[in-house]
Amino acid sequence: MRFLISFASLPTLFALAVSAQTAKPTATPPPETEVVKISTNLIQLDVTVTDQKGDIVRDMKSNEFQVFENGERQKISNFSFKPGVPESAPPKQEKNVAGSVPEPPKTVRPEQVRRTIALVVDDLGVSFESAHFIRDALKKYVNEQIQDGDLVAIVRTGAGTGALQQFTSDKRVLLAAIERVKWNPQGRVGITPFAPATPTALELTTQGEDGSEEDLQAERNFNNSFEDFRNSTFVAGTLGALRFVISGMSKLPGRKSIVMFSEGFRLLERDSTGQEETGMVLEMLHRLTDFANRASVVIYTIDPRGLQTFGVTAADEVVQPTAENLNRISAERNDELFETQAGLSYLAEETGGYTVNNTNDISSGLKRILSDQSYYLIGYEPDSDTFDAAKRKFNKLEIRTTRPGVHVRYRSGFFNVSNEKLAAAPPGPTTLNEQISAALMSPFAINDIAVSLNALFGNSVQKGNYVRSILHIDGAGLKFVDTTDGKRKAEITVVGASFDEAGNVVDQVTRSYGMTANNEAGIEELKRRGIIYYFEFQVKKPGAFQYRVAVRDNNAAKVGSASQFVEVPNLKKKFLTLSSVVLQNLTRDEWEKAGRGESYSSGSDAMSDTSKRKFKSGTILKYGYEIYNARLSNGKPPDLTSRVRVFRDGKLVFEGKPAAVALTDQKDLERIRASSALSLGGEIEPGEYVLQVIVTDKLGNTKRQIASQFVQFEVSNR
Repeated sequence: MRFLISFASLPTLFALAVSAQTAKPTATPPPETEVVKISTNLIQLDVTVTDQKGDIVRDMKSNEFQVFENGERQKISNFSFKPGVPESAPPKQEKNVAGSVPEPPKTVRPEQVRRTIALVVDDLGVSFESAHFIRDALKKYVNEQIQDGDLVAIVRTGAGTGALQQFTSDKRVLLAAIERVKWNPQGRVGITPFAPATPTALELTTQGEDGSEEDLQAERNFNNSFEDFRNSTFVAGTLGALRFVISGMSKLPGRKSIVMFSEGFRLLERDSTGQEETGMVLEMLHRLTDFANRASVVIYTIDPRGLQTFGVTAADEVVQPTAENLNRISAERNDELFETQAGLSYLAEETGGYTVNNTNDISSGLKRILSDQSYYLIGYEPDSDTFDAAKRKFNKLEIRTTRPGVHVRYRSGFFNVSNEKLAAAPPGPTTLNEQISAALMSPFAINDIAVSLNALFGNSVQKGNYVRSILHIDGAGLKFVDTTDGKRKAEITVVGASFDEAGNVVDQVTRSYGMTANNEAGIEELKRRGIIYYFEFQVKKPGAFQYRVAVRDNNAAKVGSASQFVEVPNLKKKFLTLSSVVLQNLTRDEWEKAGRGESYSSGSDAMSDTSKRKFKSGTILKYGYEIYNARLSNGKPPDLTSRVRVFRDGKLVFEGKPAAVALTDQKDLERIRASSALSLGGEIEPGEYVLQVIVTDKLGNTKRQIASQFVQFEVSNR
């Protein structure tokens, strides 16, 4: 099918200048066959099989597997192989040369998602040294290793919910999130992986003289118990953040994986006598791994400490540098590495993943983990005792294979509560404030109500930089109730907020609205058209921002949310810059009348069309924007050209020829308004597209004479 599209200039200018990358509502859940299910009549498990080289084995048969629950062999009732994402060539790196124009990010539709990956940086448990290596590994993955169909989020455990970046395939968003990965001085790890040795109070008192070794050890035991208690509170924060991420990932499509970068934690805590005992960390781990197994989320862990030496360094303060004391310090560090890595191994292995440690090349470890996405789905029917709490608290699983030379990796088991019973557990947030807050802070878009957000950057003399967020709320999902005067009314509450790079709220707005209809025809019209709402925040400081919105139907107690990343440039640097793009849909007759300067009435408007970005084939897509910092040379007017490109699924499908930007009637050459249009041919294939506007300043510096902006839109036959 041909993509019939043409380029034409229009005399009419848009007055609204602004940007359009959209945050899609959460995708629909994956098919049942790709979800690990724990129900009263079926248990499905994902099992990974590797050979001696660590490569995935893809030709296993069902009769080569044996499944045991609590030591009793189970009959396999269903069996299938789920291939992972095939390796593709590394993406071509864009060279930073004059005349190069970066391509807009590719949009991943729900049905295209192959892997959903949360890259979790435990900044509560990462040293200053390790943070640098983690950033490098994450950048390499985003720039060189990310695959088509990857939906990714960068999450920091200690940054607060405001910093939780939503899942995306947009490299700009991911790289901006990576820049925020830094050492957390409030965490449990210092500058280096091992804290410098310091003398105890008793050692300072003896000052190198002979003292009771029993008393010294008792003091060390007490200090260790206090340190373990302190660390357990930080680990609780780390595991709580993981649970929050798992909760949202359970509803997302594709193969779901968490990769956590952490310097680990102890499974057991030491008491004041030096004895190890179970505590809060192990109990939380039991619950977390069961929760992950039920959500079909595999957890992998990476220890960024690499290869370590345990000897005394110049940073250590040793009052009594005897061979015995030096050996003790080395032994304690060796034990610390082993025991904290054991925590990482337990978390990974209990969920079907594995850990990467004792390597200085964590980029390769991350690549190996993300290639480990093929698995066998094995199901069996449990017996009546599986969920009998009086007989079993935990159901231990064991999977064996009759094929020699292979390694089988699987989830260790599950507690005796079926997913049906979990579904009947107490509900989550129910009050208006609780629902709005949870939706606004979550890194997962919520689509109980369909909400489209388009956050648009612009600049004016009066306001300076600003971002205008335009929402379209789907009216079909709203609940109308009877009023005392015989009418029908829907009520919504809208909360919008912007977050800076540190996850702090910069601006926030809250509004409640009621929509009243006199009859069913009025209700149907409101549902058909939906609701358009916008709010505007001035941006005093350039940078990367997240704009989030949550909408609550107060009658139905349902919530929808969306989020978008916006980079606000520093116009004071005088670089050529474009505002975001606004859109309007015109019929061919309306377009021709506009071209002749004739008046016409249109059923569409720029605000509504820019928020929805849905257009019919056979119509005209009109777009407008502003140009900032065009160069003036010796009093001569700017010399600007513009052209347009259209992409679908990351492929260029149309490229227009350069055309001069009209300067007629321009009152402010610092903010030049421009507009053009695309004719969406009647045979255009329905689907999602990206429109990219490219402006060249012929008088500008060769390194800064090109600026571009893009907007996503959808074409349909209806």
